[in-house]
Amino acid sequence: MYRFLVIFTIFFLSIAPAVADEPCQKDGDCIVVGEWDISVAIGYGNKTNPLASYDDIPLYVIPSIAYYGERWFFDNFNFGYTLSEQENFTINLATSYSDERAFFYRWDPANIFLPQSANIDSATDIPAIGGFGTQAVSQAPVLNELESRNFTVYGGVELFWYGKLGVFKIAATHDLLNVHNGQEVDISWTYSLAISDWRFDLALKTAWKSSEVIDYYFGVRASENAYWSEEYQPNSDWSNAIELTTRYRISPSWDLLLAARYTQLADEIIDSPIIDEDYSSSYFVGAAYRF
Repeated sequence: MYRFLVIFTIFFLSIAPAVADEPCQKDGDCIVVGEWDISVAIGYGNKTNPLASYDDIPLYVIPSIAYYGERWFFDNFNFGYTLSEQENFTINLATSYSDERAFFYRWDPANIFLPQSANIDSATDIPAIGGFGTQAVSQAPVLNELESRNFTVYGGVELFWYGKLGVFKIAATHDLLNVHNGQEVDISWTYSLAISDWRFDLALKTAWKSSEVIDYYFGVRASENAYWSEEYQPNSDWSNAIELTTRYRISPSWDLLLAARYTQLADEIIDSPIIDEDYSSSYFVGAAYRF
């Protein structure tokens, strides 16, 4: 599946300048200011779990709830305020929630309100991408039951830059609830392509996570394993992802939907004793209804 996405990305970029569609040219592409935007996707998908001895996460229903006012906005239980909105860029104050806790808890918000460019199918024997490490552990460590990893909310500043070659986003956030006092920086590029009733959204993402974030979610507590709680002391690091969402409009309210994502985990995460895969991937196939 990963090789398919790489080939598709090259093809996508080679034809995109010739047939690219500007955002909001089709009805339903953008949210109308001052109106609620509610949709639900029903189908089947799966999110692989890199945590050792943890099950993969099934995906059946994906809701989406958003409201954008002149300044304030609400998007899948994240809140924000627009500081500046110009023709080519927007600067917001916004909240977000972490992806990491979703591996520990089935009903974490990150497993319910997925990004519009959501996730990729699992694959076996996937080689590491150049520049990324793989875990080399001769024998899995014996761990006691893992302690709770608490939910937290991040808050910070995000910048969107709009151009003919897509949308560039950079966001810098900090733990607002003092769960781990960590920071994250998310950088992404998204390109949308519309051909007749088809729409393709491709996103390339990279995310920096501070040592506090990685240690809180993937570190080992003394009660879990005394040796590894001292031995594994992670630093900050980057994870990288590619997302593809394909929609086919069959009516003003209904779309057929295929969403896929592949994430290459940071080396510092891969080195954790509670991790037994160097990636996470997911997919979702179904139909979406917009109210």
